[in-house]
Amino acid sequence: MPHRRRSVLALLGTYLLFVCLFLFYPRSTASIGTTGAPPIPFTSAGLPLMFDAFGMREGAFAITDGRVQRNETFSDLLTRHGVASNRIHTIAETSRPMLDDRRMRAGNAYRFYFAPDAPKAPRYFVYAKNAIDFVVLDLSDSLRILEGHREVSVRRQQAGGAIDGSLYVTLQNQDKDPQLAVALSDVFAWQVDFYRIMRGDSFAAVYEEQYIEGESIGVDKVLAARFVHQGRTYTAYRFEHEGRVDYYDADGNGLRRPFLRAPLSYSRISSRYSGNRFHPVLKLYRAHLGTDYAAPVGTPVRATADGVVEEAAYTKNNGRYVKIKHNSTYTTGYLHLSGIADGVKAGAFVKQGDVIGFVGSTGLATGPHLCYRFWRNGTQVDPLREELPDTAEPLPDSLRPEFEKMKADLAPLLP
Repeated sequence: MPHRRRSVLALLGTYLLFVCLFLFYPRSTASIGTTGAPPIPFTSAGLPLMFDAFGMREGAFAITDGRVQRNETFSDLLTRHGVASNRIHTIAETSRPMLDDRRMRAGNAYRFYFAPDAPKAPRYFVYAKNAIDFVVLDLSDSLRILEGHREVSVRRQQAGGAIDGSLYVTLQNQDKDPQLAVALSDVFAWQVDFYRIMRGDSFAAVYEEQYIEGESIGVDKVLAARFVHQGRTYTAYRFEHEGRVDYYDADGNGLRRPFLRAPLSYSRISSRYSGNRFHPVLKLYRAHLGTDYAAPVGTPVRATADGVVEEAAYTKNNGRYVKIKHNSTYTTGYLHLSGIADGVKAGAFVKQGDVIGFVGSTGLATGPHLCYRFWRNGTQVDPLREELPDTAEPLPDSLRPEFEKMKADLAPLLP
C-alpha cells in the first residue's frame, strides 16, 4: 500500500509539473479577439510534453522558418505561405496592437506552424521582435495573438587589456562580444574620442551579458569601466537612483556633458573638417566644413545635445538632413540621411542621444556616411577642436554612502 501511494503521488506530481509548465509558458501573455484556452496544444495522457522556444508542442506541427527580407511586408509573408488574401487585412487589423505589420524589420526571424491535416494552411505565425520578445498569432477563426518572452539569464563578465588597432578588434581577439565596444563608447561618449584611439590605450570593464538557452544574445549593461586614452585615465560606475541611470567617475561626478563627442555610437572618421578638400562628386577642391563618419546605411544617428529642430528636410546637396538649435550659441547639422526619424520635424524638441535619423547617401555623396556640421554663433567650426562646455552634475551628498558601497564592490573586479 505505501508503495502504491508513492506511485500515485509521483504521478500526480508529474501531472502538476506539466500543467504548471503549460500555464506559465510563455511567461507574459495577453490575448485579443476571443477568450478561452490558449492555442498551444497538449495532451493530458500523463506523458511528458516537450515545447519549443515559442511554447509550441514539439512534433505536433510541420515548421517553416525564415527571416524578413528587405522591403518584404506582412502581407507578402502570409500570401506566400498560404493565407487567403481576403483574410490578410482582418488578420493585420486584429494583430496590430501587438504586431504592427507596417514595422516588420528586415532580418528578424519568423516561423509558420502547419497542422498535419492541413499542410497548406498555416495554423500559427510567430514573429520574433528581437532575441527575447516574440508574438504568436493564431491564424484560425479566433484570430488571437499572444505575447511571449524567452527566458533570459544574466552573467557578470570581465574584460580588459591593451588596445591593438581598435577596441572592436581587440575584443574579437579576446573572444569577447565586440558589441561591448559600442557600450563603452556610449559610457565614455563625453570623455573619450573613440575615433582617435591609439595603440597603447587600454581598457577594463565589468559588465552583464544576456544568455538564452546557454547562447549569448549580447551585452546588457556596463557596471564599471576604466579607460586609459592618450595618457589620461577615465573611470565610470553605473549608478541608479530615483528611477534614473547615469555614470559617475570615482569621485561621484557625472560623466554626462552638454555635447556628445560624436553623433554615432561607433564608427570611423572618413573625412575631417577642412578648408580645402577634393570633393569626390564635384571633382574640385572646396572647403569641407563638416566631419564625415563612415557607417552602414541605416545606422542610427543621435542628437549630440538637447535642442529644438530648426529644419528636417531635403535639398539637392545635403540630401535628407536635420538641423538642431541647442541654444543661442550652438547649432548642429546631420546630412545625407537615408531617413529622418518619426516625430523629428521643425519645432520638435529632442534630447541628447535621441535618434533623429539614419545614415544614408542622399544628396552629394558617393557612399553611406554622415556629414556632421557644427555652428558657433552662426559660423561653422570643427567640433573636434572646439572647446565645448564642460559641466557635469555631481551626486547629492545624500546618495554618497550608497554610491561608495557600490563602488567598493565593483572596483576590485576591474581587471
